[in-house]
Amino acid sequence: MTAKSYSASENLKRRVLELSKMLPLIVDIERKKIIIFGGGEVGERKATLFKDADVLVASKDFTPGLRRLADERSVKLLTCDLNELDVGLLIDGAFLVIPATDDAGLNAKIVEIAKKHNVLTNPVDGAGDVIIPSVIKQGDIVIGISTLGKSPAMSKFLRKKLEQVVSKKYADMVRLQDEIREVLKARISDQKAREKILWEILNDEFIWECLDASYDKAYELSMAHVPPLR
Repeated sequence: MTAKSYSASENLKRRVLELSKMLPLIVDIERKKIIIFGGGEVGERKATLFKDADVLVASKDFTPGLRRLADERSVKLLTCDLNELDVGLLIDGAFLVIPATDDAGLNAKIVEIAKKHNVLTNPVDGAGDVIIPSVIKQGDIVIGISTLGKSPAMSKFLRKKLEQVVSKKYADMVRLQDEIREVLKARISDQKAREKILWEILNDEFIWECLDASYDKAYELSMAHVPPLR
């Protein structure tokens, strides 16, 4: 029995359908095993992004940046010939595999092996199981932007636009909401009533103005929305 072949247009339709099923998630990567194949600039960029995880970069050569990350013990380096490497053995137990070599055929082979081992992939030259979004971080606010790989430039453009809007006071409001929420839990049993007060605080323009100058003052004004302890 031969494998069914698809035309270019059919392959495109299948990939669009697959991408439409993707769901954005925020994942704790600490202690997650991540294998990057390729020690060039792309591999360095990926290693820098995931340096809080358990990262291993496999390659024959490495950029000075990757060697610095290794000296800082942020990543581990494995010097090897990727064409002779037992990829299946190396990726055993991995959370994510990132083929980042300059050889498209080798990257595709690594993806194929990873799929057989049920390991997620993020190939740099094609769509995989995981797409790394353009990320904005402001305090406890994390925003991921993705065009599902169709326009990295647009993702970067949107990130720059949103960075101008999501300032430090938005992170301060998250902190404020969290602290007031704990106070409300101790005073009000009704969840809907607590939610109403939190929304009142969010919609209080004077509180937002105070956040630019004094968090303590903003907190004091927020507490005016909270009924006294009985």
